[in-house]
Amino acid sequence: MATRARWAGARLSAVVAASAVLVGSVGLTSAHAAVSPTLGYDAQADKGSLYNIAGVVGALDAYRLGITGRGVGVALIDTGVTRVAGLNSGNVVNGPDLSFDSQDPATSNVDGFGHGTHLASIIAGRTAVGTPASYTDPARFTGIAPDANLVNVKVGSANGDVDVSQVIAGINWVVEHRRDEGLNIRVINLSYGTDSVQPSQVDPLAYAVEQAWLNGIVVVVAGGNEGDSTTNLANPASDPHVLAVGAMDSAGTVATADDTVPSWSTDGTDARHVDVTAPGVSVLGLRSPASAADTQNPGARVGTQFLRGSGTSQAAAVVSGEAALLLQAMPNLTPDQVKQILMGSASGLNNVSARMEGSGTTDLRQALRSVPRTVVDPAPWGTGTGSLEASRGSFHIVVGDGTAEETTLLGEVDVFGRAWNAVQWARDTQKGKTWRDGAWMGNTLTARGWTNTGEAHKSWPTATWTSAGAVLADGEWAGRMWRDGEWAGRMWRDSAWSGRMWRSGGFSSAGWF
Repeated sequence: MATRARWAGARLSAVVAASAVLVGSVGLTSAHAAVSPTLGYDAQADKGSLYNIAGVVGALDAYRLGITGRGVGVALIDTGVTRVAGLNSGNVVNGPDLSFDSQDPATSNVDGFGHGTHLASIIAGRTAVGTPASYTDPARFTGIAPDANLVNVKVGSANGDVDVSQVIAGINWVVEHRRDEGLNIRVINLSYGTDSVQPSQVDPLAYAVEQAWLNGIVVVVAGGNEGDSTTNLANPASDPHVLAVGAMDSAGTVATADDTVPSWSTDGTDARHVDVTAPGVSVLGLRSPASAADTQNPGARVGTQFLRGSGTSQAAAVVSGEAALLLQAMPNLTPDQVKQILMGSASGLNNVSARMEGSGTTDLRQALRSVPRTVVDPAPWGTGTGSLEASRGSFHIVVGDGTAEETTLLGEVDVFGRAWNAVQWARDTQKGKTWRDGAWMGNTLTARGWTNTGEAHKSWPTATWTSAGAVLADGEWAGRMWRDGEWAGRMWRDSAWSGRMWRSGGFSSAGWF
């Protein structure tokens, strides 16, 4: 298909060259540059620094009030987290690895794709454990909620491959284990979606996030990076019961007068569009060295630790961090109240339609002053009894090595090829009983529970998968693993923020934004 060639040839070379020029000159001239030898960039002048972004959304003000996300858990359902410096100070917990990489101990939990690590650092990265006041120091690397517990729930493999059934299993696990080990998971970051147009009232993925919401978890979902090529938000951002996030370009200032929404942030409709926007352009997050994003985007590297990326994924990560700060300050808030406060305190942008910005850009300064009110959500809740195949949209994975024996995963079956019983799954999800020990809906995906790995927190161990009674041993995975039939090169591409920085727009074909 035509999208497979987007990363090929001279276009990539030209774009990377353009981005390499911009990486060294964002928002300042060389004469005024004050590049930190530790960070590799000027945190006060570079609009993509998390120090600057924290200033834009009001997180710095929260730190000055002693609010850092402590005691709040954020589950990142993504491509894993590599414990690089900045994510190795004790607040990252390995939940289950439900990805295809889980079958190899060398790749389990870690991020071979580069997406999850980038977002984890935005949400809860930190140079080291510090005091609230220390997190206002521009010389430190600090995520939006630096003291939150970041729970790594890996579903995407090293090439981004994931089936919607794996994502659903990850959401189910978070709901059923949200109180484990004192994690207090109150937020899910889901920078993933499909192009399904199945109504959310019946869609299984939408039902999974709705059940998380009803169990007290704020589900923050990226709206998508398809611009005006579609008027539909990605599924499940299209569900009215989640907090859907679009990207905003802050131009590197706290003032809102110069803020815009980039053209690639997905348009919505009058009936359903993003709820809020947050900075999502040229964001400086941590690299996962040798990952796909890192190796295919060398022009996006900054210093030795960082990678510059744009997308609604990054914007969602910013809002997930903000939600954690708000929940530390007001722990009794319901998800509906968190959504109402963040929308009600947002700042509208100039000459930007609600279809692009929703209520505007989040502002924690105002949010923390808000008085919670009772919220009655009039939107109908789903049943989850719709089609799993329709939930995939056009995004399918295939098993095989490109030969004639290659098979696409289609129909009402999960990632193991087992028949999908929507009614039974929806009933078990509502009851919180989809998982039993390490088995999800009868499929053994992990071992039985938390184990002591000598880290600040225990980790959830892996297990050997089975499919139709056959063990998927290491030998089976070489050249015959599941892969995304529509992926083929649509990596995070260099085409955002005027000239153009690398961004995650290409992930829409594989589901990652």
